[in-house]
Amino acid sequence: MEQYKRLFDFVDSYATRFASVKMLNAKIEDAWQGYTAVEISKQSVQLAAAFTRLGLSCNDNNPERKDKIAIIGNNRPEWVITDLAAQISGLVSVPLYPTITLEEWKYILKDANVKCLFVSDAAMYKKILQIVDDLPELKNVYTYNDVEGATHWSTLLQQTTDAELAAVQKTKDAALPEHLFTIIYTSGTTGAPKGVMLSHENLTSNVLNSMPFFHFCDDNSRALSFLPLNHIFERMVTYLYLCKGIQIFYAQGMETIGDDLRDVKPTLFTTVPRLLEKVYEKIEAKGASLTGVKKKLFNWAIRLGEQYDVRHKNGFLYNVQLKIADKLIYSKWREAVGGNVKAIVTGSAACQVKLLKMFTAANMIVMEGFGLSETSPVVSVNSYEEAGRKFGTTGCSIGNQLIKFAEDGEILCQGKHIMMGYYKLPDQTAEAIKDGWFHTGDIGVLEDGKYLKITDRKKELFKLSAGKYIAPQLIENKVKESSLIEQIMVLGSNEKFVGALIVPNIQALKEHFSTLGKEFSDKIQVVQDADVLKLIRTELNKYNKLFNDHEQVKRFQLLPEEWTIDTGELTPTMKLKRKVVMEKYKDAINKIFIN
Repeated sequence: MEQYKRLFDFVDSYATRFASVKMLNAKIEDAWQGYTAVEISKQSVQLAAAFTRLGLSCNDNNPERKDKIAIIGNNRPEWVITDLAAQISGLVSVPLYPTITLEEWKYILKDANVKCLFVSDAAMYKKILQIVDDLPELKNVYTYNDVEGATHWSTLLQQTTDAELAAVQKTKDAALPEHLFTIIYTSGTTGAPKGVMLSHENLTSNVLNSMPFFHFCDDNSRALSFLPLNHIFERMVTYLYLCKGIQIFYAQGMETIGDDLRDVKPTLFTTVPRLLEKVYEKIEAKGASLTGVKKKLFNWAIRLGEQYDVRHKNGFLYNVQLKIADKLIYSKWREAVGGNVKAIVTGSAACQVKLLKMFTAANMIVMEGFGLSETSPVVSVNSYEEAGRKFGTTGCSIGNQLIKFAEDGEILCQGKHIMMGYYKLPDQTAEAIKDGWFHTGDIGVLEDGKYLKITDRKKELFKLSAGKYIAPQLIENKVKESSLIEQIMVLGSNEKFVGALIVPNIQALKEHFSTLGKEFSDKIQVVQDADVLKLIRTELNKYNKLFNDHEQVKRFQLLPEEWTIDTGELTPTMKLKRKVVMEKYKDAINKIFIN
């Protein structure tokens, strides 16, 4: 693995080992079109030469003097080509989420002094035109799709001269592992986004140290990519795929994932827990529509899955039943995601243990992990093999790093994967990295001496007026196991008791009450109905029994609309923006705590 020192080395290696394999694939006009590593490399060199013609320069490798290019787009080969071109040019790529607000776009593009921008389509191009006058450093905007009035990126892919090729190669050869190659702006759950500076070494070390956890896939494997490429994990795992010789297929969009999974038949894919929850909700909805023997079989298979325990075998009879359930029920679940999925890798937030059990019982291993943009990102992950997995934890630490716990339980990390720092924020960098240890902001413990368990975010812990600490994520993650509760936010800082805002599963409630002869005309009627409130209270009481008295949800308010990225309550990685929710629903919160 010594040949991998810079990220573009993974592409060069792929081109040597698998010259004719379609490394990156995208669906164009209803047909999959693939690109070899050789083709991708050629276009990245052409684009790198174009960057020089545009006057972009890596200067002296000072982060603030290196020129920046930005990418706002869906997952596609062009995204990777642009990123590679920036790497071999010694430039810094700044990827942005397509889903964040216009103000956030403006803030990041201005903070990073971006000079050249690539966007996917007409909608993004029209959006950027609204702020381009406020970005004096931004000199060029290109589109990947054909957009009227815009400059198509292909105009940059000219035939390169020998002199240009030599110049690109010289710059590429001069790239060192410790050089900055990207700035990833964090989602901003607690304020303005911060630019996380990552070097080649940060990501290459994380890729190589994560490799032992992926023995189950090889160069015959396929991966479906739909988490945004500017998400640090999808960015890192891209190079892990390349190191393994895996073919990557880019989903057309979030709304086509089901079709793309069945079409591509991937071996693995990465996701976030919220999307797994959505998949399981569809499974439950399908089961609820069944009748007679089929419904009984479905419910029996669900009960079996809920009993699954990776650490303790349930015995011969259970295993026989599991094989029968697999043949009759679980195999259909696998068919719905292509039929070949061996593993689903998830992170960003805690995954419900119920989901881990159900998917694992169905022979789709969920490898839950933990990491941050600042750690490039993987800190720990559950193994594909049973011996390295434990439900409810984020698995074992990856190799070549150190982990310890502060007195308050905060997880501290040390290793080559730790970021260079926050862009233009030396004080915040010094606060995050002390004595060589990165402070993650997450509270955790080690179970069985090796499995890392995240108990909460340090900044999200709160005290009741009586002085008792509350860890909201633990409570939320458990309560969300209810099929009637879609989303929940636990609150009560400086209050006498714990309360909660709850977004119920409207469809499930409608179906439940429909069987009792009660119909609802709209969502508002559902969340205000006395029988619904009583039913949700009963559900909460079930989970309250699992917690100490001071941790139990005493009062709640139901909300009719789901929290989403578009409406501003979730970050692009589907983390809850607690401050936004508290401000947006302060009237509902007042009803909880004001008698």
